[in-house]
Amino acid sequence: MKNRIFIAASLFLILSTVTSQQKILISNFNVKEIEIENNLFLKEKDLKRQLIPIYGKNLLSLNNANIEKILLKNSFVESFHIKKKYPDTLKIKIYEKKPIAILINKKKKFYLSDKIDLIKFENLQNFQNLPYILGNKKEFKTLYKNLKIAKFPTELIKNYTLYESKRWDLQTKDKKIIKLPIKNYISSLKNFMMIKNDKNFTKYLIFDYRIENQLILK
Repeated sequence: MKNRIFIAASLFLILSTVTSQQKILISNFNVKEIEIENNLFLKEKDLKRQLIPIYGKNLLSLNNANIEKILLKNSFVESFHIKKKYPDTLKIKIYEKKPIAILINKKKKFYLSDKIDLIKFENLQNFQNLPYILGNKKEFKTLYKNLKIAKFPTELIKNYTLYESKRWDLQTKDKKIIKLPIKNYISSLKNFMMIKNDKNFTKYLIFDYRIENQLILK
């Protein structure tokens, strides 16, 4: 009887010690440091502040979905890559969206990415010279696609203006205005590119393509 009690007590002591050691070992993998890299516009201190709930979490069981939920609250974040550096560091590489224009719609202002995603507007020095879009995201997406098809140099454009008729005007940085028709305007864009540097057309500021198969110059 005494032997059984001794054996049981010994087993209890051994198991308790093993469990205690496991807990100590696991706690060594708790997140103590988060490294942020590749961020150009988002501030590292702001990202780390948002990621405070991740500190102290165990790297072995950390769910990336929790990090994703936090990071994607930033409209500038397009994607990210997470790397666990044992024993206690989390490394996050940020991929940011690239603004191509500033969209003004219903008195609200947004950056618009090259994939036509809305980005929260902040007055950032890097984007002071972006063109303005007076219109909406849906209509601009179609226009932007057609500009790419026509291989139009969008870096020349200062402003995009959408009218109620769903027709666009493009204003270039050298103050020329291209008045596009409502539909089938890719040929108009190509025509403008062909003649814009011709000395016979440099004096004109308005290129009006609204009437089919006609170009009115002013």
